[in-house]
Amino acid sequence: MINKRIVVGVYEVNCYIVGCKGHNKAVIIDPGDEGDKILKYIEKEDIDVRYIISTHAHADHIGAIADIKARTGASFLLHEDDVVILNAIQTRDMITYLGLKPSPQPDRLIKGDEIIELCDDLFFKVLHTPGHTPGGISLLVNNYVYTGDALFAGSIGRTDFPMGSYPDIIDSIKTKLMTLDDNVRVLPGHGPDTTIGYERKNNLYLTQS
Repeated sequence: MINKRIVVGVYEVNCYIVGCKGHNKAVIIDPGDEGDKILKYIEKEDIDVRYIISTHAHADHIGAIADIKARTGASFLLHEDDVVILNAIQTRDMITYLGLKPSPQPDRLIKGDEIIELCDDLFFKVLHTPGHTPGGISLLVNNYVYTGDALFAGSIGRTDFPMGSYPDIIDSIKTKLMTLDDNVRVLPGHGPDTTIGYERKNNLYLTQS
């Protein structure tokens, strides 16, 4: 399994390239900035990018989609409830402020619970985990879950942005993520990795709510 993290942009977003080792097919999760850096790795490793998936539509997670889509032809997937954020004036203003290109519209809208097949032995299960944004998703792949800005090591995503909801993010984490096995590795949108088991026992947002 290909599982490459590239930290991009001033907000240090974790962009992940996840794929099938034998076939070199891959998905790019959250290409928020520095498209040239991401594309350099893809071309060096001769990776066939099939999908670009955003865990949510905040500007720091979508800023390199236009460049990567133009170069690879990959389909852009986003949850239907985040289209409003993708097209919001605040998002466009932040993209401009960061000196990036506006994101294209999604090629496919997802709802949650879909299975996205990449190759015979690699499937992405979409978990709808709203709260940070209404259309926030996490992606479960084998023994890894890519949580975007829902769950971090020792913390959770902010809910003070427009359309954020603290009750929703706590519910999402408890009903969608904390039902996973303790040994599932959490790969968040920012910061270091953790595990479901560690967060279940130690994340104060979960143990005290």
